[in-house]
Amino acid sequence: MKTLVTGGAGFIGSHLVERLLAEGHDVTVIDNFTTGRQANLDLADPEGRVRLVRVDVADPEALRPHFEGVEWVFHLAALADIVPSIDHPMLYHRTNVDGTIAVLEAARAAGTLKKLVYVASSSSYGFPDTVPTPEEEPIRPTHPYGLTKALGEQYVLSWAKMYRLPTVSLRLFNVYGLRSRTSGAYGAVFGVFLKQKLDGHPFTVVGDGTQTRDFTYVTDVVNALVTAAASDVSGECFNVGSGHTYSVNRLVELLGGEIVYVPKRPGEPDCTFADTAKIRRVLGWAPKVSFEEGVSTMVENIEMWRDAPLWTVDSIADATRQWFKYLKSEA
Repeated sequence: MKTLVTGGAGFIGSHLVERLLAEGHDVTVIDNFTTGRQANLDLADPEGRVRLVRVDVADPEALRPHFEGVEWVFHLAALADIVPSIDHPMLYHRTNVDGTIAVLEAARAAGTLKKLVYVASSSSYGFPDTVPTPEEEPIRPTHPYGLTKALGEQYVLSWAKMYRLPTVSLRLFNVYGLRSRTSGAYGAVFGVFLKQKLDGHPFTVVGDGTQTRDFTYVTDVVNALVTAAASDVSGECFNVGSGHTYSVNRLVELLGGEIVYVPKRPGEPDCTFADTAKIRRVLGWAPKVSFEEGVSTMVENIEMWRDAPLWTVDSIADATRQWFKYLKSEA
């Protein structure tokens, strides 16, 4: 099958590419390496079988030739992180919203699409009223990143209704695993903690560490992506989570090390926890990797984070200044 992955050089995208190659797909990757890394793609494709196209995902004319004959499209290309989205909302809109429309239109024009799977974000729920959070929960993003991902999803679902384009949206919860980001803006807790552990620095725990997250291992996410693509379901959204929620204190316990606390941030829920009943029932998908197993794999491969930035109390305070300026607490 001829398959295209936008953002295929990124963390999740490279794991997806690896899986698709193992299953015999003819894979094209579109990536401009804003956040993706060639090293990720080299690990996923050591034999160089992938056709790599370096174009701007929001450029419709540049995209269209590469969609000819494509049957599966996985749209992962996006700008992530909260603070940069506050600083550059128009850039985030162009990449995450305009880029999604451009991909939809390129897929529609090709006329060969069997399924387009969009990667949405659980951050679009904002502060959910219901935990575990079902797909029916209102979308109430608290920052531009969550808003642009939600808008992208609306286009994906609308194109399924308007143009009968076969699409599915997966709302991912707190994905972690090997190849997760080692540079860039302050954000994902695993990259921060693993570098701190490597350098013998204390873990910078936000608040009191009792906040919980639905940490979902990357191979489970890839399995959900492929399962959704292979299904006959269209015009639906699904949560993808681990089936549990874990405190930051539990993560620190598993990693082992000293702790220093930094102020609790506004605009973040105390708990993220996906209700996965729908994806289990409709697609027959279920997570397989336990939190303990996933963390153990990360620690075994901790050298991957050797060149990651070391975040300290002072540098975190500087990096999150805009966060505290613009975002508000749930109250």
